[in-house]
Amino acid sequence: MSQFVFKMPDLGEGTVDAEIVAWHTKPGDAVAEDQLIVEVMTDKAAVEVPAPVSGRVVSITGAPGDKVAVGSPLIVFEVGEGEAPAPLSAPSPQSAPMQSAAPAAAAQPLSGPSAARPGRVMASPANRRRAREAGIDLTTVVGSGPGGRIVRSDLEPSGARPARSGPETSEIKVIGLRRLIAERMSEAKRNIPHFAYVEEVDVTELESLRQHLNLSRPAGAGALSYLPLLVMALTRTLESFPQCNVLYDAARGVLVRHRAVHVGIATQTPDGLKVPVVRNAEAMGLWEVAAEIRRLAERARNAKATRDELTGSTITVTSLGKLGGIASTPIINAPEVAIIGLNKAIERPVVHHGAVVVRRIMNISSSFDHRFVDGYDAASMIQALKELLEHPATIFIPKVKST
Repeated sequence: MSQFVFKMPDLGEGTVDAEIVAWHTKPGDAVAEDQLIVEVMTDKAAVEVPAPVSGRVVSITGAPGDKVAVGSPLIVFEVGEGEAPAPLSAPSPQSAPMQSAAPAAAAQPLSGPSAARPGRVMASPANRRRAREAGIDLTTVVGSGPGGRIVRSDLEPSGARPARSGPETSEIKVIGLRRLIAERMSEAKRNIPHFAYVEEVDVTELESLRQHLNLSRPAGAGALSYLPLLVMALTRTLESFPQCNVLYDAARGVLVRHRAVHVGIATQTPDGLKVPVVRNAEAMGLWEVAAEIRRLAERARNAKATRDELTGSTITVTSLGKLGGIASTPIINAPEVAIIGLNKAIERPVVHHGAVVVRRIMNISSSFDHRFVDGYDAASMIQALKELLEHPATIFIPKVKST
């Protein structure tokens, strides 16, 4: 017998270390080649690392929350004499679903054999976390997803859950994506002087247009919400306010102004908030934008969105839908310099053309990086956006270029 030391692989894009999220093996375990052994997290993505060889685990390095440098020993295997390890290559990073801050409720497998299955278990990092927190051995769960993949419903309880007794509090270590989210939010709030601006918008005509378009929508198209209409209006507005379609490269001290508008759509998912990106929104028609938002949102919610689909936005739109409240103060999605938030649309009495009438009103809450966007320009941009939304036909009229 001999020992094989597997080192933390280079996961690309300048990664110097990775955080241990969860071990799926322990010293003394026998593992097969390609069996999942550990989940790690870089600043870019969650990565599932498979075993490079078959053998017995002698030792592991790091506990969940610890960082291991690239090239440092990660796990030691005892392998048979003459057994050559497979060539090492960096595992493929998966999309990084944001984890919920609260632990998942305890669950039991719906069905399946009690004996552990050999080989690699197919499950997303989020479902592995749920199973780990609930004390479920995934090798005993029969997956109902494609190819036997374990999905969230496979971890749900099969019947009424009996009352439990236990401690009044529990401690949850902040690791993985939740740690990354916390760091990025703290960094954005600490380093970016936010300028907040809230404006009231009369969306009565926009609502009328939306309902009309929904009655004649193309075959297979879903119901139109305000979001695609806002994105269309935003792309038109940014033609006159290119300083808000910008990324700040802090390392070089450079503002990178983009001609294309890549709109990040803040999307609530079972695993937390993700921001898939509608690329080149300015070149799309309304139904194209609507279809792309739906496609990306579905992929994000099903933890299928790729890294490319979750990065590269130049400005972000966030909406709380029916929970939108009166106003909000959204945090800028660095390195962007602006974020636009939609609040709840409600009908209420207002003075319109000298008479008190019922109109549909919605507030837009926005935040700007005050280092690079002056308050006057921020307010002017929102006023221009308001003008388009209150007269929605103008969203689709080509801009007349001055000679």
